[in-house]
Amino acid sequence: MSWFYLIIAGLFEMGWPLGFKLASTYEKYNVLFIMVAVTSMALSGIFLYMAQKTIPIGTAYVIWTGVGAVGTLLIGIFFFGDSATFWRIFFISMIIIGIIGLKVTH
Repeated sequence: MSWFYLIIAGLFEMGWPLGFKLASTYEKYNVLFIMVAVTSMALSGIFLYMAQKTIPIGTAYVIWTGVGAVGTLLIGIFFFGDSATFWRIFFISMIIIGIIGLKVTH
């Protein structure tokens, strides 16, 4: 169950930069989107706390930030027109390989 909590924590980790981006993009709703960001931060932390009960802290932290980083980069590419150069994709794939490696060797 801890690995499930860790993935959920990583997904909520994507919510706070997304909330801040939306707040700066749609200033009319910036308070709403900042509230989404803060809520995402809190939920991300709670799920990370639950996951760390049985997963080593180093492994949990790297996977948590990695899932958040990869997901946020993909959101940027698919929804905000961020560049998808060869090198960006190459290096984000290195993060994914690292996440898989940590899970496999746990």
